[in-house]
Amino acid sequence: MMRSILIVEDDITFGMMLKTWLGKKGFEVSSVSTIARARKHIESQTVDLILSDLRLPDHEGIDLLKWMNEQGKAIPLIIMTGYADIQSAVLAMKLGARDYIAKPVNPGELLKKISEALQDSPSQVSSSQATSKVTNEGQHSYLEGESDAAKQLYNYVGLVAPTNMSVLINGSSGTGKEYVAHRIHQLSKRNNKPFIAVDCGSIPKELAASEFFGHVKGSFTGALTDKTGAFVAANGGTIFLDEIGNLSYEVQIQLLRALQERKIRPVGSTQEISVDIRLISATNENLEQAIEKGTFREDLYHRINEFTLRMPDLKERKEDILLFANFFLDQANKELDKHLIGFDTKASQALMNYHWPGNLRQMKNIVKRATLLAQSSFITLLELGTELLETPASSNTSIALRNEETEKEHILEALRQTGNNKSKAAQLLNIDRKTLYNKLKLYNIDL
Repeated sequence: MMRSILIVEDDITFGMMLKTWLGKKGFEVSSVSTIARARKHIESQTVDLILSDLRLPDHEGIDLLKWMNEQGKAIPLIIMTGYADIQSAVLAMKLGARDYIAKPVNPGELLKKISEALQDSPSQVSSSQATSKVTNEGQHSYLEGESDAAKQLYNYVGLVAPTNMSVLINGSSGTGKEYVAHRIHQLSKRNNKPFIAVDCGSIPKELAASEFFGHVKGSFTGALTDKTGAFVAANGGTIFLDEIGNLSYEVQIQLLRALQERKIRPVGSTQEISVDIRLISATNENLEQAIEKGTFREDLYHRINEFTLRMPDLKERKEDILLFANFFLDQANKELDKHLIGFDTKASQALMNYHWPGNLRQMKNIVKRATLLAQSSFITLLELGTELLETPASSNTSIALRNEETEKEHILEALRQTGNNKSKAAQLLNIDRKTLYNKLKLYNIDL
């Protein structure tokens, strides 16, 4: 039986990191930010253990303990507190708190305290059980997200997948177009048949017909054996044509004919082969503009576009940014044999503020690099690097001026990354040298 933990924490970023980490350890975790919400949750839900910050916006963790005592709620509670409040934590233990742990939280120590607090329960989750659950979850290769944009996208995926409609997936590079194509196939009636992906951007024009339709031995120089093309390989299943806008006009004609007739002829063969495939295409180009320019056939466009799915950019899915960051961190931990918990507050804020031009692919690479570099339990700005301090090229406003609360930290980080070279630091921060000098004076930064 999965044990339930309630986190009472007003630091939303830290609360999310803790919730994600404990979820990976096999617990069912809920999180609230006030004592009032904690009371409502305890009254309406089963809670096996509570992790509560000492100081919260409406009351203190001690007040929650007093209320629980009055209500006869015998739920083990662990207080989380800064070193300055250790005395208050000791008082909380006198009032019935099971234990306390100082911030920044040591993950091994916290898991030990949780296990000790639950040790009298027969359904306690052991470390070995938790590790097993992480392994099982790690087999999944993607996270769909919880933002409105993600929910709408996968609602449409669920609607179109059982049909036989041709689907065109529009989206920027790195947004996960191939995953969506796979998901459509998995949810379709063809899921027990092949899924064949073809990268149209990497096929030379001269070999495209062979890649799609195959060839017979000796049909052209280099054709030393018979070759089965993608259409025959995908027969009965799904063929995914990634970056279809890169196909030459001549190849588009051949593709259109194959889709219309549901028959293909291998290069050099006189025999036609009937094929039954479901087509999913993807592009990061505007195919309607390509039609106007005469580089993409309009009749082919309508053939591949019976249903359109638009992949949202990561910057449009703010609610998903930290979810994906932690997901990629989990993957990187496994690949690199590391045991990081998450991202500290400043790193989390940088992840949220960044414009992610490379979308999920870029985030995965940045997180993996940061995981390799990290020396503590949390990834910091130091490991994320200057890339996340940069602003979009279209913006004339510096990142420092856009976020006054972290302005000094961004300036110091830029100087550190550039070896205190003020010209390069100013360029990195997208401000001129005079403005940088004024900021250095304002914040008493002496170099």
